Amino acid sequence: MTVTDAHHHVWDLSVRDQDWITGPELAPLRRDFTLKDLEPEARAAGVGRTVLVQTITVPEETPEFLALAAEHDLVAGVVGWTDLTRPDVADELARLRELPGGRYLKGIRHQVQGEPDPEWLLRPDVRRGLTAVADAGLVYDLVVLPHQLPACVRAAAALPGLTFVLDHLGKPPIASGALEPWASRLRALAALPNTVGKLSGLATEADHASWTVEDLRPYADVALQAFGPGRLMYGSDWPVSTLATTYGAMLDATRRLTDPHDHTQILETTAGRVYDL
Repeated sequence: MTVTDAHHHVWDLSVRDQDWITGPELAPLRRDFTLKDLEPEARAAGVGRTVLVQTITVPEETPEFLALAAEHDLVAGVVGWTDLTRPDVADELARLRELPGGRYLKGIRHQVQGEPDPEWLLRPDVRRGLTAVADAGLVYDLVVLPHQLPACVRAAAALPGLTFVLDHLGKPPIASGALEPWASRLRALAALPNTVGKLSGLATEADHASWTVEDLRPYADVALQAFGPGRLMYGSDWPVSTLATTYGAMLDATRRLTDPHDHTQILETTAGRVYDL
């Protein structure tokens, strides 16, 4: 099995600021994190390929990530960003595909979690952009908060030809121990066949200093029952995950949260199929 890390980031603060890294809790992330930093940890953990995911909403980042993928054999796919509301979004996606490394573009993501409108995904201009993503044969990664999941359900139901990948399981409130209403909302999304979940980012939603695998288990169990292993994939969420754990420990926790019979799907084949790696 070639373990696939379907969700990680990189950034170089000398190239551009990561303006979301604010406050003392996120202070450890205010430094460069590069593929050179990641590769030894990934290889030591048995990871053979990764998906590099956008971090900020600027058009320059995606071409840079595509070039990185073309130069580095660890990265098998890129989830980039483009402005879904621009009228020429289809042309922009085609342009990205023609750039160096353009064949590594597998999906698009926007920081919906930061949008004040909980129904941002349902806006007509956004829906037009999502249709263009589907027409381009790409997937759409959802980075949302629990209160935004109902809009995700409506968007996915309206666009059955587009695969929606739920990053970090919609950021459940693990630190508080609450399951509802997150669990019901996640089940509603998972009931749609064009949706997939990522077992990623869970430790950072728990208590960073004291979390255990058992703290994560109720949330992973909800996702496993709702999506099934054929629609779940593993992602490290490195380096954000370093706030709570190490790279190897996060992968180990995912193995412990899931049945060994399901590991091939969750750790390899789901990501390979969904992102066409």
